[in-house]
Amino acid sequence: MEISGIISAIVIGIVIGVLGRLVVPGRQRIGILWTILVGIVAALIGTAVASGLGVEDTEGVDWVEWLIQIALAGLGVAAVSKVKLRR
Repeated sequence: MEISGIISAIVIGIVIGVLGRLVVPGRQRIGILWTILVGIVAALIGTAVASGLGVEDTEGVDWVEWLIQIALAGLGVAAVSKVKLRR
């Protein structure tokens, strides 16, 4: 993986993580680094799921893949927030 791939993964992780936080109602007690990490993981897993469903590469914007990634980021943010709340 080249440096441009790492930078794009971080940028996509930020976007997906922030959108995931917006989807989850209420206040999340996690920091920005956790949000980025959850976003990166959700983007990678979401791409794999979209690939498994055969919708990873469509004409124009890949809306289904984005929706899968955002939903996974929302679940991840909620899960991490719940774990952090218990501590």
